[in-house]
Amino acid sequence: MSPSSVAATDTATVSPLPSSAASPRHRWWILAVIGIAQLMVVLDGTIVNIALPSAQKDLGFSNGDRQWIVTAYALAFGSLLLLGGRIADLFGRKITFLVGLVGFAGASAVGGAASSFEMLVAARACQGLFGALLAPAALSLLTTTFTDAKERARAFGVYGAIAGAGGAIGLLLGGVLTEHLDWRWTLYVNLVFAAIAFVGGAILLRRTARDKTATLDIPGAVLVGGGLFSLVYGFSNAESHGWSSPQTLGWLVAGAVLLAAFTVWQTKSSHPLLPLRVLLDRNRGASFIATLISGAGMFGVFLFLTYYLQQSLGYTPVETGLAFLPMVGALVIGSTLASSVLVPRVGPKPVVPLGMGLAAAGLVWMTALDLNSSYVTNILPTLVVTGLGLGLVMAPSMSLATAGVDAKDSGVASATVNAMQQIGGSIGTALLNTLATSAATDYLAGRNPRDPAVQAHAGLEAYSTAYGWSAVFFAVGLVVSFLLYRRGVPEQDPDAAPVVHM
Repeated sequence: MSPSSVAATDTATVSPLPSSAASPRHRWWILAVIGIAQLMVVLDGTIVNIALPSAQKDLGFSNGDRQWIVTAYALAFGSLLLLGGRIADLFGRKITFLVGLVGFAGASAVGGAASSFEMLVAARACQGLFGALLAPAALSLLTTTFTDAKERARAFGVYGAIAGAGGAIGLLLGGVLTEHLDWRWTLYVNLVFAAIAFVGGAILLRRTARDKTATLDIPGAVLVGGGLFSLVYGFSNAESHGWSSPQTLGWLVAGAVLLAAFTVWQTKSSHPLLPLRVLLDRNRGASFIATLISGAGMFGVFLFLTYYLQQSLGYTPVETGLAFLPMVGALVIGSTLASSVLVPRVGPKPVVPLGMGLAAAGLVWMTALDLNSSYVTNILPTLVVTGLGLGLVMAPSMSLATAGVDAKDSGVASATVNAMQQIGGSIGTALLNTLATSAATDYLAGRNPRDPAVQAHAGLEAYSTAYGWSAVFFAVGLVVSFLLYRRGVPEQDPDAAPVVHM
């Protein structure tokens, strides 16, 4: 599920497309082009996960380093998403969309051809960078292409369905490509998506007027990007250097200082990347925190359960992708139930904490998985409970994160909640991988590391630790969401801008 994207256009003036470009057939072809691009960006959040064990064996990187394959993409994508929306406003949506496609394809080609761990991580970071350009431009183009309210609702429904299904498609496609071709094809396949979208975009999209009032908050982007990287890098260093080492504490402190400086700068900047007024509403603040926590827990589950299924139980990549589908289905059911039945009747205060509690319970249940666990009896129930909990959390938090914002802030609020999911995934993956690797190292102390049985149980110790700490994340989320969300059903604004998320 992963990897969400939406435009950040909080003070930008939207320039509608010329009416000549608005014939029904033309609009729906444009939707197809944008949908292909969106699918490519979303599925890249999960498609590589299934291939990670094969890539690790091929390139020879350590368990401590493997999280950077996931984190490099999510961190670059999440931290640059707001800036990407500004760039689309400043330079034009069509050109930004096309440049994003070319860059994403190029980075994917480099990643597929990677001969070293460092080359693969750099390529994944570049994918995230160009994805942060591509995704906001795509959503802005969708908004300006569909000007009729009914057609726009249908278009956003299709776009949202693509965003929601992208994670599941990535898991399945990643399994098929890894098993029947090679793990590198989980990256090479993006060239096909990008080529189709580029040709369609070049032919169908019209150039829009540049917004000359848009200003890039470069200092803000540098501060928030540097702060987030420092936090993630500090957590990852804890595995190799220890929690008290300067290499760990120094980076963590630097991250906290840079993020504090970003907060101060946003109060002084004339065109802030993230206006702080967007964060101050209780329901909205609770939603941002809920999204951050659910992103951290969800990314961790995908990563460690993938390794458990393939390395501990011997599942093939395709079997691993299929194994996740019930979790995705439960997540969809939970999201639908929350958004259409529960929140409209009782509000978010009981629903989101319930989802946090279910996710925590599912993860605690996972800690009991061992080398003899069967899928139907032991694994499937944990996936369904966790997925249902995630659905109850994600749908209300994504929706309420943008509820009640001024029209000029709707874009930046949407982009922020989606960035929160990516950033949560980055920090959560780094922290969980450090804790898991340390647990495996502690288990191996005094034992024969060459004994396959010892290695297998060390892996189980690592995965169980990751599930347990993920459960702690959700337990904290339960308390925070219960305290912060207001009682009652939130008021709905019928004129609110649509929100699209993964």
